Amino acid sequence: MSAGFASRLRPVLRDAVEHFGTPFHLYDETGISETCAHFNDVFSGMPFREYFAVKALPNPAVMSLLHGHGFGFDCSSLPELALAGQAGARGHDVFFTSNNTSREELAAARARSALINVDDVAVLAKLADLTDGPGGEDTLCLRINPGALEGDDPFLGSPEHAKFGIPTHQLAHAVTMARDLGVRHFGLHTMVASNALAVSSVVRTLDILLRHAELVRDETGVEIELLNLGGGIGIPYRPDERPFDLPALGRALRRRLADWTRAGARTWPVICFESGRYITGPHGVLVTSVVNRMSKWREYVGVDAGMSALMRPGLYPTAYHHITAPWGDGRPSRTVDVVGSLCENSDKFGIDRHLPEVDEGDVLLVHDTGAHGHAMGYTYNGRMRPKELLLRADGSVELIRRAEEQELDHFATLRFVPDRIPAPVPAAHAVHLREATAP
Repeated sequence: MSAGFASRLRPVLRDAVEHFGTPFHLYDETGISETCAHFNDVFSGMPFREYFAVKALPNPAVMSLLHGHGFGFDCSSLPELALAGQAGARGHDVFFTSNNTSREELAAARARSALINVDDVAVLAKLADLTDGPGGEDTLCLRINPGALEGDDPFLGSPEHAKFGIPTHQLAHAVTMARDLGVRHFGLHTMVASNALAVSSVVRTLDILLRHAELVRDETGVEIELLNLGGGIGIPYRPDERPFDLPALGRALRRRLADWTRAGARTWPVICFESGRYITGPHGVLVTSVVNRMSKWREYVGVDAGMSALMRPGLYPTAYHHITAPWGDGRPSRTVDVVGSLCENSDKFGIDRHLPEVDEGDVLLVHDTGAHGHAMGYTYNGRMRPKELLLRADGSVELIRRAEEQELDHFATLRFVPDRIPAPVPAAHAVHLREATAP
């Protein structure tokens, strides 16, 4: 959490806890807007578009704010397409980046004239089947998988083990196939870094795309006009980590692209990002209350949120979220594990954290939950996802998603129109019936 967010949260936190009750995710409108403006400023003057990854924070109130800054949306499902439309996105405001994509999803993306990012030759064949060709769309992006790389990303692992992307040896065939179907403008996409704090990691992504753009031109004659570098730009989850140097990335990309275009007499490609974490991640906090203070073989602080509200620490062994006690000044500190209530030992927000002594009813803040927090929640054990709040620029706090409820949400799919198919007729009985009804 930035110092600015902390200063804006402090005056309203106690009232928000008393009024709305915990747990809740709270997002900072001012911080999000400042990051959007900074992102646009860094890449101004070059062909550029940020497509916010809807999976990071699929809330209409936040998405409308982002759309107001000129951002498009990176979608990967039917609900995400619908949310993008509700936020005002039209046509190529939407980058549809899915994988193992169904015909229904492709048809929905096409109906919205979204820029489709094809993940596999099989998906390209489905796209062709929908009409006589890619239809009214003459622009297509291809997601590539570069195979084994030196220094694989600790979160993503080796690309050759990933389910995403068209392997290098299939790329020219995919381009030719798409061109034969009427596509005239092509882009390339890859994502080989996640939560990167080093500029070099994102520059390496650009180098991979440039190399494959040359391969495509050499083998097919097609010029690549768009490069999507994915959403690998990271944020400093730990207090001792340095923030990502976005201006340095802007300078590095400009140098690389200038050299590349001069060497091949090419025009600059449009550079796209699908950042979610960088845009909203630092501008969210999970506010949760202590339920139990427990001494076992270890010291535990049990809170009223869990993996249903924030799955990252349980899903990724190296994931970290800083935790603070906002009203714990002056208390002695203890080393504790901060845990939820699920029947999973991985339901832990923090292990061996030095926190002020807390007791039942005290409030803890889990930092940097503005991306992949609420969105990744689930309802195991019947623990439902919490509400979402937005701290507006004027200091007001607005409910932008209610908490899930047992009857309205968790049990809703148990109310349905009964349906059943009859049991199959045993073979011997079927023969008897045929004999009995024979003319």
